[in-house]
Amino acid sequence: MTLLLGCIADDFTGATDLAGMLVRAGMRTVQMIGVPTTPLPRDVDAVVIALKSRTTPPREAVEESLAALQWLRDAGCRQFYFKYCSTFDSTDVGNIGPVTDALMTALDTRFTIACPAFPENKRTIFKGHLFVGDQLLSDSGMRHHPLTPMTDSNLVRVLQRQTARKVGLIGHEAIGGGKEAIEKRIRQLQDEGVEIAIVDAISNDDLMQIGAACADLPLLTAGSGIALGLPQNFRAWGLLDTQSAADALTYPAGLRAVISGSCSVATQAQVAHFINAGRPAFAVDPLRLAAGEDVVAEALEWATPLLADGPPLIYATASPARVKAAQESIGIERAGALVEEALSAITQGLVERGVRQLVVAGGETSGAVVQALNVTGLHIGPQIDPGVPWTTSIGERPLALALKSGNFGTTDFFTKAWSMLR
Repeated sequence: MTLLLGCIADDFTGATDLAGMLVRAGMRTVQMIGVPTTPLPRDVDAVVIALKSRTTPPREAVEESLAALQWLRDAGCRQFYFKYCSTFDSTDVGNIGPVTDALMTALDTRFTIACPAFPENKRTIFKGHLFVGDQLLSDSGMRHHPLTPMTDSNLVRVLQRQTARKVGLIGHEAIGGGKEAIEKRIRQLQDEGVEIAIVDAISNDDLMQIGAACADLPLLTAGSGIALGLPQNFRAWGLLDTQSAADALTYPAGLRAVISGSCSVATQAQVAHFINAGRPAFAVDPLRLAAGEDVVAEALEWATPLLADGPPLIYATASPARVKAAQESIGIERAGALVEEALSAITQGLVERGVRQLVVAGGETSGAVVQALNVTGLHIGPQIDPGVPWTTSIGERPLALALKSGNFGTTDFFTKAWSMLR
């Protein structure tokens, strides 16, 4: 086995998103939960190590990322990729900047890019500003994110607050000129002392050109979009033959359920659509959890007789106002921890009752659920919506898992995802 691309993702759904993009582009890819401690499956071109480091203290995020990098280097990967969210989720102290700094130092490289663009999901960058659909990031629902509120759309400015390295911009005038123009702009920026460049991108063609221009960079930092432009490089070097069928999976039979912890605007709409369609749903209230009520047992008792008729939804998804009220009452960290623990325990109970196919919404929620189920890795399958593939867990008792970033998926995602498993 020769690993071509080694990736480090700062959350679980982001890792799945990236792995799905690589599979779509023809790279046989597995996602590992944390730094691997067991051998990888055979016939793998790329590996994505999923961490839970997006909102941890910067020092912890750096330590975990460096441990993942060391494993990938020991595995012989030829290029490395630090993956974060397409909405650049971070605070003024990190963790994108600190992790990028540490990886650059470890790889002894003086230049990399930062490009969270994902045009298929309406995340585009122009003049260094990130847009969510037709809105600037700072005007989008991300401004209300409970952990990483994004109130500045200028990514050069956002990233410069997180790093002592000089941050510059590869604007769309260079991107439009193709590979050679991008390479020329990279050389100009390096001459100016720039070490990290935000890169404009508004289309998949832009991503392909950027990928080609960055073939020789040891490290890339990006959302999942740039992954579309990397397999072409390995093919040009005669290292990658796979053209199709990289997403073939066999799904385990069993009962179904939906677990939702994200409070993003997209997930709120998906929860509402599911409920309005007449499907059963149970709300997990963090205030009840804080009061010591056994919400986990109540949810499982409610769900058990419903499983045979199709997927019930158990959710902690709520509006910004309700999230803020809970955080003010019991604290931000405690509210998040209580919800994650409850949803994880509920999921464990559902699996004990025969659930083998799960949709999970939210990066933090997916991470907590996967850890609670002792999932060590995932085979990546076909895409449900841009950035969200079906997967099956590696091991003796496989599960079918769709781990959805809170921001991703169409409004009917919770109902349509199952059609691909028939």
